[in-house]
Amino acid sequence: MPVLCRCRLRRRIVHEPRLIKLALKIVEATGEPEAELSLEIVGNTRIRRLNRQYRQQDRPTDVLAFSIREAAGPRTPLLGDVVISFPKAAGQASRYGHSIEEELMKLLVHGILHLKGFDHEKGELEARRMHRKEREILETLRPLPKFLMEHQ
Repeated sequence: MPVLCRCRLRRRIVHEPRLIKLALKIVEATGEPEAELSLEIVGNTRIRRLNRQYRQQDRPTDVLAFSIREAAGPRTPLLGDVVISFPKAAGQASRYGHSIEEELMKLLVHGILHLKGFDHEKGELEARRMHRKEREILETLRPLPKFLMEHQ
């Protein structure tokens, strides 16, 4: 399976098959339709632990991306792992005035682009390049698919 999705929240909030379908569209839009990835939707405790362990930042963050292709060795179809904090996404959606689904979609695109080698932290030029690619991919995904459960 090209996308493995796990929702590690107490309540079932995400309709995983629909989110997988969206992730597949994003991977395809990056020009690598055969690529594979792992996607986790988690709470703030887990993402904080990962952020502390791998980035030495002891705070929850919205999205983390762990690229397999940056490691030495033969090229693999596996891009890596994207981990998204549902509570951070919900808070940001409220702050920016759009839906949680919109924010989750943006974070998923952002994470997948990191797996593909984009890195906004490398400087202004790279940040603009990454943001331009994010906007381009987000436009191909409209209208926004519904992937949250109705009873949230």
